Amino acid sequence: MEKIIIVYSTTDNYTIKICNKIKDVIEQKSNSVTLLSIDSEKINLNQFDKIIIGASIRYGKHNKKVYEFIKKNQEILEEKKNAFFSVNIVARKPNKNTPETNPYLVKFLKQISWKPKNLAVFGGKLDYQKYGVFNRQMIRFIMWLTKGDTDPKSVIEYTNWDEVDSFANLICKM
Repeated sequence: MEKIIIVYSTTDNYTIKICNKIKDVIEQKSNSVTLLSIDSEKINLNQFDKIIIGASIRYGKHNKKVYEFIKKNQEILEEKKNAFFSVNIVARKPNKNTPETNPYLVKFLKQISWKPKNLAVFGGKLDYQKYGVFNRQMIRFIMWLTKGDTDPKSVIEYTNWDEVDSFANLICKM
């Protein structure tokens, strides 16, 4: 039985939902999975066989803690089997939903020196009701610019759950 950790960074807690789905799929294959926030003080990567990092995007960027975590743990990340996935609404578009075509993931990978062994990008969730006034207006403006949904009552999950399952199964095989 392999010990796997999923370290996540989330803006609106949607990345946790994706992490839990990955965790469920991996645990069905008799693996042990620990799920921890990147904010946790208790992360000891040495005790795990595989390391997965999942991070959401807000305004085109991952949380700065993701960069700091990778820099601090780069040596062990390179020694272990690993993967990284990004969650963003731009991935709703067919021509921006792969690691090679998602502009945020491409930009992120150029900004770090770690090269994850496996990559994925998943569409996020649009939930205007959950956002504060400023974020709601900013996200509506961005969605208008990118020809997305601007209805302030919209709640849309853009996640392709089959792709999440495939990624989780890939983790089991690596």
